[in-house]
Amino acid sequence: WGVGGIEAEAVLLGQPIYLTRPEVVGVRLIGALADGVTATDLVLTVTQLLRTVGVVGKFVEFFGPSLGALTLPDRATIANMSPEYGATAAMFPIDAETLAYLRLTGRAETKIRLVEAYARAQGMFRTDGAPEPVYDRVVELDLSTVEPSLAGPRRPQDRVPLATTGPSFRTAFADRTGAPEAGASGASGGGVAVAERPPVTHVRIGDRTAELTHGSVVIAAITSCTNTSNPEVMIASGLLAKKAVERGLSVSPAVKTSMAPGSAVVSAYLERAGLTRHLEALGFYTVGYGCTTCIGNSGPLPQPVAEAIQSHDLVTVAVLSGNRNFEGRIHPLVRASYLASPPLVVAFALAGTVNIDMTKEPLGRDRDGRPVYLRDIWPRDEEIRSVIAGTVSAELFAQRYRDVFKGDETWRTLPVPQSKVYQWDPDSTYVQRPPFLESVAKTTRPPADIRGGRVLVWLGDSITTDHISPAGAFSKDSPAGRYLVERGVGPAEFNTYGARRGGHEVLMRGTFANVRLRNRLAGGKEGGWTTHIPSGEVLPIYDAAMRYKAEGTPLIVLAGTEYGSGSSRDWAAKGPLLLGVRAVIAQSFERIHRSNLVQMGILPLEFLPGEGPEALGLDGTEAFDILGVVDGLRPAQKVTVRAVRRDGTERTFQATARLDIPIDVEYYRHGGILPYVVRKLIGSA
Repeated sequence: WGVGGIEAEAVLLGQPIYLTRPEVVGVRLIGALADGVTATDLVLTVTQLLRTVGVVGKFVEFFGPSLGALTLPDRATIANMSPEYGATAAMFPIDAETLAYLRLTGRAETKIRLVEAYARAQGMFRTDGAPEPVYDRVVELDLSTVEPSLAGPRRPQDRVPLATTGPSFRTAFADRTGAPEAGASGASGGGVAVAERPPVTHVRIGDRTAELTHGSVVIAAITSCTNTSNPEVMIASGLLAKKAVERGLSVSPAVKTSMAPGSAVVSAYLERAGLTRHLEALGFYTVGYGCTTCIGNSGPLPQPVAEAIQSHDLVTVAVLSGNRNFEGRIHPLVRASYLASPPLVVAFALAGTVNIDMTKEPLGRDRDGRPVYLRDIWPRDEEIRSVIAGTVSAELFAQRYRDVFKGDETWRTLPVPQSKVYQWDPDSTYVQRPPFLESVAKTTRPPADIRGGRVLVWLGDSITTDHISPAGAFSKDSPAGRYLVERGVGPAEFNTYGARRGGHEVLMRGTFANVRLRNRLAGGKEGGWTTHIPSGEVLPIYDAAMRYKAEGTPLIVLAGTEYGSGSSRDWAAKGPLLLGVRAVIAQSFERIHRSNLVQMGILPLEFLPGEGPEALGLDGTEAFDILGVVDGLRPAQKVTVRAVRRDGTERTFQATARLDIPIDVEYYRHGGILPYVVRKLIGSA
């Protein structure tokens, strides 16, 4: 179940979450997964399918004759990626497998019996042969059609069969790597050659030399909550590593490898199975437990690798077992990112490139010079299940979680202030007093029409919250970097945007600062740039926004479909507000981001069906008036937008105010949910 951070903050202050009755989509599962097909392959297939179906704002429930064959970790893997396919929630019914998992993870038998009794009494306990539930819509997926897959190189829903990874990469980056030649035969990657030989460079890392070119894998990470708590894929990755090491395969020093298990239990059963040392032999050391590469906490690449990528303008690749691979998210120097199962992450680390058909081409050569194929080292399902049966136990879970809430010595000895009110440190660049309530009056003023607005950014389709508010590293030359340097913070201490979410000064400077942002008003530049109107200067987006603010100019964002997809990320609404954005006009919104905009007092407007900036003849240099706000808004009300061109001509069109329910109107009238809650607490709402 997904809620936005702003909603969560309001709930802490006593505000309920409002929800309209959603449409429920049932996904009927039939057939059986083939041997060697993983839960990751399945969830990437589900994500592709449901993005095509369209489940934004809907509930998804899985059912059908094949449901019983899925383990609970497999089900959790599918449900955990519900934000990636756009659903509000993804659910599986309670059944015997649920109870078995509770026993496996050390829950008390009395509680397990209570779960079963309650579910049966409510008619919610699934049994084989029970009548199928009734849904608003039913989609069917035959599990026998699922094949080994990746997703990328930019979105989780862009599933790619394993055999066509190379062609997918070259097609996606044909403008940088050379246009694919249809029908030509190449050295690798499924029989597609490029028009020009790609640049190849050699880098020295320690006492080893590595080759880098377009398609080289420079990050291979077993990471994220989706896969790294699933014993089947984690044991599979360890077994694959064991077989690779035994055959004498190794990983290039240019590949930055890491592993972030889902919990200490995972580390324990990998160690118990004798697989940890084999993963470490290939560089997959445990770096911690939590969000790492998937959210951009990749850390720096080896300096020779980073320099080679920049000097040769190489399109390099990250392969990770995470949920999300949006542009600029994983690492600023890595343009392509593919999601894959943990064992495939290990396989691509061994291959060192995505320009390979792993179903036909060898990953490398053994000590005797013989080719080693993926099929030679891929563990059988029976083998995986045997290891799980001998290593994963209720005793292991009970032992590891017995003291989980006590924390270690460092945690227990942290100083705890006794004050009931937080003491702000004026010198801190990490935790700063936020400005959202500074100008809130005791009573509300009716929202006014927006007049003379300028477009800060004009963006395309599938703009994610990572494009709007990136979480990864930033440079000393960025607005955020300059701010920190001016305050005596050196680049080595910058950390990431994600680590600095308690400091609005860095986060507002990081808004729309994704290095892969493509703003049509940026004069052809990639990244956080825009054109200030009417001066025509191309400036960093933060600098342009501050100039507009000084001029008293309200700001507008133009966008295509699926605006605000990806992470719920409240700063993707907070940041634009602090830059002066008053409205976002898009062709469609993702659910949580639309809600976050409303709750920060930004008006989400949706173009009418079939319309958009291009269809309406807009070029982004117009001055915009949004009319009808001052008269009071109703849910889903149409407003008039007038765009005045530089020559004085006008283009007027209608847009739908995405204030979907009455409480949205109230939040917007108050300037956002936080002012609303504060006024409610003091009795003036």
